[in-house]
Amino acid sequence: MIWTIFMLLRATPHWLGHTITERDSIAADCLAQAGLGDQVSMRFYDAEAFSGTCSDVAVFEARDLGAYYFVVERLRNTPLFGKPYFDVIDIIPALENGHQTFQREVSA
Repeated sequence: MIWTIFMLLRATPHWLGHTITERDSIAADCLAQAGLGDQVSMRFYDAEAFSGTCSDVAVFEARDLGAYYFVVERLRNTPLFGKPYFDVIDIIPALENGHQTFQREVSA
């Protein structure tokens, strides 16, 4: 099963104080340390124009929750979460069409 984990983030003034070029560089450096790859991938979405709760959403896809956990631990040791440039508002793990997988398993 492939897990999808939605991490709702809020950009801090530390992050917003940088230019866009500086932000891109910081993000690239931090994400390079995270260990993303075959087991865990990540996409990043801007939400500030649509939400008062979070400014951004990191969407992880993980084939292994242990590998996801290690990615998050590595990210915690970077300025993204350590300075912090982003506060974690909520983490929502989900399974795409999990009910269908369940039905296939119980019907077998």
